[in-house]
Amino acid sequence: MGDQKVENSVTSNGSGTHNPAMVIEPVPEKRRKNKYAFGCAMLASMTSILLGYDIGVMSGAMLFIKDDLKLDDTKVEVLMGILNLYCLIGSTAAGRTSDWIGRRYTIVFAAVIFFFGALMMGFATNFAFLMAGRFVAGIGVGYALMIAPVYTAEVSPASTRGFLTSFPEVFINGGILLGYVSNIAFAGLPKHISWRLMLGVGSIPSVILAIAVLAMPESPRWLVMQGRLGEAKRVLDKTSESKQEAQSRLSDIKDAVGIPQHCTDDVVPVPKRSHGEGVWKELLLRPSPSVRRILIAAVGIHFFQQASGVDVAVLYSPRIFRKAGIKSKNGLLGATVAVGFTKTIFILVATFLVDRFGRRPLLLTSTAGMILSLLGLGTGLTIIDQNPHTKLVGAIAICILAVLTFVASFSIGLGPITWVYSPEIIPLRLRAQGMSLAVAANRVTSGVIGMTFISLYNSITIGGTFFLFAGVATLSWIFFYTFLPETQGRTLEEMEAIFEKKEEEKGHGQLQLGNAATLSIGNENGNI
Repeated sequence: MGDQKVENSVTSNGSGTHNPAMVIEPVPEKRRKNKYAFGCAMLASMTSILLGYDIGVMSGAMLFIKDDLKLDDTKVEVLMGILNLYCLIGSTAAGRTSDWIGRRYTIVFAAVIFFFGALMMGFATNFAFLMAGRFVAGIGVGYALMIAPVYTAEVSPASTRGFLTSFPEVFINGGILLGYVSNIAFAGLPKHISWRLMLGVGSIPSVILAIAVLAMPESPRWLVMQGRLGEAKRVLDKTSESKQEAQSRLSDIKDAVGIPQHCTDDVVPVPKRSHGEGVWKELLLRPSPSVRRILIAAVGIHFFQQASGVDVAVLYSPRIFRKAGIKSKNGLLGATVAVGFTKTIFILVATFLVDRFGRRPLLLTSTAGMILSLLGLGTGLTIIDQNPHTKLVGAIAICILAVLTFVASFSIGLGPITWVYSPEIIPLRLRAQGMSLAVAANRVTSGVIGMTFISLYNSITIGGTFFLFAGVATLSWIFFYTFLPETQGRTLEEMEAIFEKKEEEKGHGQLQLGNAATLSIGNENGNI
């Protein structure tokens, strides 16, 4: 009978008549691994290559830019970190843009902007021109960082959402590795040509991406927000693991948008929405307790991802390795490539673990590994600093191992889970703007740390700087443990209820404490 199983049991009543009892039990449709959703997530996440390439290529290109343009340490800091602040413009605007023109065309828009920024950097003739190129590229990166995880989360089935939404971090690492390879490929050219080619080549991936993304479908959640139910249903049928799941996802999205369940037309009217003003009020001015907790969780995980100093370990890895005792440019670039390979390998491992073990276990284990690695790096660099005229092979080995362990720990948990966790917990009606705030926190933190690292280690020593990062990582572990609930296997539409429950549990606990305190005071008064 296809999708039904029939059990026919015949009973006799003694008089010879028979009472057939027909029991029809639906057999769940066989779940299938969805290659279409995999392909969509892969293409969308490739946008993150743009940020990764810039981070990776700048770490090596700066060795040549500093000599060619005669830059001091202050300009080096600004040039390294300023792109993250420019990202704010793109990430803030991306929320409105993606609600207006759709998730897919926002990805194309991001790639086009970065293309022009990369070309400007490649043709830069002086520091000011280079800064202008970084401004344009930064806007493109901001768009890309916000939209890739949002689209991927909205197109992914719940059972594989963690796996698929970790792809942006995979491609950030892939981009970093490509940047390192570009450094080595062009390092042998004259310095006034080498760094320009390193930066200009970044325009090539953006062209490929802009063309490839046109083959993707639009986000089903965005389509429902436009009242285009027929298109949304077709996309959900392709990106779900079963017909039942597709119907359930469509029903949940209609509830979230405010479309009655009985509406089945291909195109239906949708509740009139403001141009974002109501969303910002609900997020920032009058949030419900659950929305407030969600926003703190999303912004907090992005802040701590960068406050632990991971971008410093990547951007300034040649300088760190030089401080550790490696002097030649080839040696510095080679050690930096090792960082890129380590990050890429462990992020690939993480993609297969996030849906198997859940978000919290990987997040807490990853952060603990980062704390130990930062303590080891701080110790090794302090020993080397205190013995400037002695080559301490053991301390050098500790520093190299600590950097590799640090990026490995980051990549197996905190790196990918930040991009998995934040878009999946923010409710649909607030997702674009909420992710804009979270990405803004991510990039501001990264920018501030990148632009102050040299000044900071000149003030408190390089070893002391990494001890400081270890302290911040410890605070992040406490925040993750106390504030972030597990979300594995839940639908996107269930997340607000999870955080509402956490708020109720918190309020109940506070009420119990208050009652206990009142009872204690009453007893004391009675005793008196």
